[in-house]
Amino acid sequence: MFSNLKTSSREVAKDGTVNISSVQLYLKHLGSKVERPREQLAGFRRVTLQPNETKTVEIALPASRLAYWDVKLQAFRVESETVSLTIGDSSANIALTGTVEVQ
Repeated sequence: MFSNLKTSSREVAKDGTVNISSVQLYLKHLGSKVERPREQLAGFRRVTLQPNETKTVEIALPASRLAYWDVKLQAFRVESETVSLTIGDSSANIALTGTVEVQ
C-alpha cells in the first residue's frame, strides 16, 4: 500500500533538486515544447519490509534529469513547466500522483 506522496518542495529551480518520497518514481512532462516520452521512470529504491512494517523512501530528482537536448543551442536545456510525478510498484500500478513546478 502506498500513502502520502511527499515532495521536499512544490517548486524546483532549473539547477535545483526536489526529493520525492516513493518506491518507483515516474514523471510526465505536462508543458514541454518538445516531444517527450509519455511517461518515464525517474528513479527507484528497492525496499524490504516485514509484515505490517512501513518505511518512508526518498528519491532525489535533480532538475537536470528533466533536461532535453536543444539542437539549436547544442546543449541540454531544462524547461520551465509543470511535471507530473507518480509513484507505485510498477508503471501499471500507480498509487499516488503529484506535481512539481520547474522554475
